[in-house]
Amino acid sequence: MTTSSNTLPLAGKVAFVTGGSRGIGAAIVRRLANDGAAVAFSYTSAKAPADELVRSIEAAGGRAQALRIDSADAAALTAGINQAAADFGRLDILVNSAGVFIPGAIGEFTLADFDRTVAVNVRAVFVATQAAVAHMGQGGRVINIGSTNADRMPFAGGSAYAMSKSALKGLVQGLSRDLGPRGITINNVQPGPVNTDMNPADGPQAGFMHSFMALDRHGHPEEIAGMVAYLASPEAAFVTGASLNIDGGFAA
Repeated sequence: MTTSSNTLPLAGKVAFVTGGSRGIGAAIVRRLANDGAAVAFSYTSAKAPADELVRSIEAAGGRAQALRIDSADAAALTAGINQAAADFGRLDILVNSAGVFIPGAIGEFTLADFDRTVAVNVRAVFVATQAAVAHMGQGGRVINIGSTNADRMPFAGGSAYAMSKSALKGLVQGLSRDLGPRGITINNVQPGPVNTDMNPADGPQAGFMHSFMALDRHGHPEEIAGMVAYLASPEAAFVTGASLNIDGGFAA
């Protein structure tokens, strides 16, 4: 870190990130910690990466906590957020990063896959937000990781996923009215293709995805984390109810 801790934009803040052990979620955890926040994050199965992420943050002088939680389990998710708020003494920032993408044509898509998509991508966002804002005061931040597919779904088999991410737009617009009088903002960040192990920049579908974009490349997880960090910062105090694309022009 090149600046002293008392000048970091999130010094003294506590964040909770769902799905924070790898990919975009891990980049968000690292960025918030680097900006001065203590960060608790959940993971479903990737224990080794989660433990390593905690170690790396603590080695740099930060504070972090990893909690094994299935975001579809409402009771466990609520309990984890309450635990983090108790352990760190407060909660200022929630980032709903956990998500699933289960592709399938309408003829083959199972009801179980539909229910899992809604449970993780929509229901868990509401559950986590409800739990987190109970601990927040003025200046609280809720940030959801949506998808540019809420605005454009150019291939078959993604209908349930696109529906789940579109639902977040209405949820954020409505909750901005509930939370605004309390001084809490809520927004969506909507990434396009991002280079992760689940969607590599050199994968078989990369060329197809790039053909829809103004910028002929995948995004980097750190670029998504940068927008999240902005929305979590004091600079974004006047931004709420918004769904912000960071997609290389995918939906342009």
